[in-house]
Amino acid sequence: QVQLVESGGGLVQPGGSLRLSCAASGFTFSLYYMSWYRQTPGKERELVAAITHAGGSTNYADSVKGRFTISRDNGKSTVYLQMNSLKPEDTAVYYCNAFRHTVVFGRENYWGKGTLVTVSS
Repeated sequence: QVQLVESGGGLVQPGGSLRLSCAASGFTFSLYYMSWYRQTPGKERELVAAITHAGGSTNYADSVKGRFTISRDNGKSTVYLQMNSLKPEDTAVYYCNAFRHTVVFGRENYWGKGTLVTVSS
């Protein structure tokens, strides 16, 4: 059974830091492209950061470049999102995503249940 379990969310003051973790199980983690998305009420889910299978390449939304860092540990089947210099507009539910597209299995897309990050004084 595929599971993605996010943790590390919470309340933080503007300018503070948080580190999100997403523990994966039920699939071969190292074969999947991993991403973090976020969503606020009334808005579409948006891509925050993504990382390739071996971690050799990353991609970030313009709004978080220079402040957030995505990383992964394939040995622990875990992806992280280090968030620094947090702003109130970073407040959202953050979701972990695993994705791959193969000829044999087609498109595989898995989501966690999310963790709430609130940036407020």
